[in-house]
Amino acid sequence: MENNMSHAAQVIMSLIPIVGIAFASLLIFFALLWKHHENKQRISKGTYVPTKFDLRAFSLMSGLCLVGVGLVLTVMFLILTGLSWPLIGGLIPLVVGLAMLIFYKMNPDFSDKKDDEN
Repeated sequence: MENNMSHAAQVIMSLIPIVGIAFASLLIFFALLWKHHENKQRISKGTYVPTKFDLRAFSLMSGLCLVGVGLVLTVMFLILTGLSWPLIGGLIPLVVGLAMLIFYKMNPDFSDKKDDEN
């Protein structure tokens, strides 16, 4: 099959993802830099309160999201390609999500807390 696109259009099409990734990286960098300077100012003024990371909520939410994405990808790859190597693209998030949900259920630090407590 012959490609009828000009060379200039092919170059532009190949640059779009590169520019998108670079722009997103730049935004993330400056957001982290802004947060760092904000924390430094709060520390110097004495108003800084460290945030507590809620591992329970993180493991539940990321586990559910990964299981959902992994399940959909696994089913789609099974339908489209059958049992082949692309199936790993769906199995990896599925297994990681299941591991996060197992961690959520089996972690002894979470067993004494109730679901409505923070």
